Amino acid sequence: MQTKLILIEGLPGSGKSTTAQLVHEILTERNLKASLFLEGNLDHPADYDGVACLDEVEYDDLLSAYEEFRDLLSPYTWNQGNSYFVEYRKLINEHGSSIPNEMLDTLVKHDVYELPLDRNRELITAKWKQFAESALNGADLYIFDCCFIQNPVTMGMIKLDAAKEDVTSYVIELAAIVETLNPLLIYVDQNDLDYSFGKAVEERPREWSDGFIDYYTKQGFGKKQGYIGLEGTLKVLKARRGLEEWIFNGVNMAKTKVNNSSYDLDAYREVLVKILSEHFGPEKESV
Repeated sequence: MQTKLILIEGLPGSGKSTTAQLVHEILTERNLKASLFLEGNLDHPADYDGVACLDEVEYDDLLSAYEEFRDLLSPYTWNQGNSYFVEYRKLINEHGSSIPNEMLDTLVKHDVYELPLDRNRELITAKWKQFAESALNGADLYIFDCCFIQNPVTMGMIKLDAAKEDVTSYVIELAAIVETLNPLLIYVDQNDLDYSFGKAVEERPREWSDGFIDYYTKQGFGKKQGYIGLEGTLKVLKARRGLEEWIFNGVNMAKTKVNNSSYDLDAYREVLVKILSEHFGPEKESV
């Protein structure tokens, strides 16, 4: 069966998004219809970004407290059983100035990635199952940027300092769910983590690096270890790299590592062309 899912993973600053875009570009040139979903896509078919999940009582309490916003919330809300999902990031993008901060704070606190790990895993695996069933019956090829390994590791290890076995089993479960799609995992590696992350810090907005450092050192694993600042963040990232190496080696699917240390885009593109040619067959010559 031909692959219907390509998973791009790697540490922050390694070049995951660039890799995902190049893979999409190469496949498009081969006349393969591929849908690319980068990190932060609010319409991701297998993940939640900027989505709150409330139970029936919590949702009723929200509506009671903000009755005048019931109609505004409705287009961004759906329910499955006793769970109510609110796409609050889309709500902010389209109606931000008119939404009370207190209501947004409530929704953010119920973000899918603010829930306990077991509940988060339950919701995410259910979403992946829905995606896998739909993708299996369709003709499209999907490219996912960093939602396969990164999200469970970030949620489990970085945020909650969960046991290695719990984080690993989370990813293994996702792998089993998409097994029918014959996935290909491409892991982007760097020789020098200090340099690659430092490069990302220099190139991205200050608020990104400040938020990232706080996330990595003021909760979960980093906080427990007593790590602080940029140096502490790098220590957490090195520990994360070790866990992701363990997961990469244990996951059962077609997989390969690519090294992006040179930041030579043309040479790197050729490496990806070779990988995709080996996996999908050589590009057909035009007649």
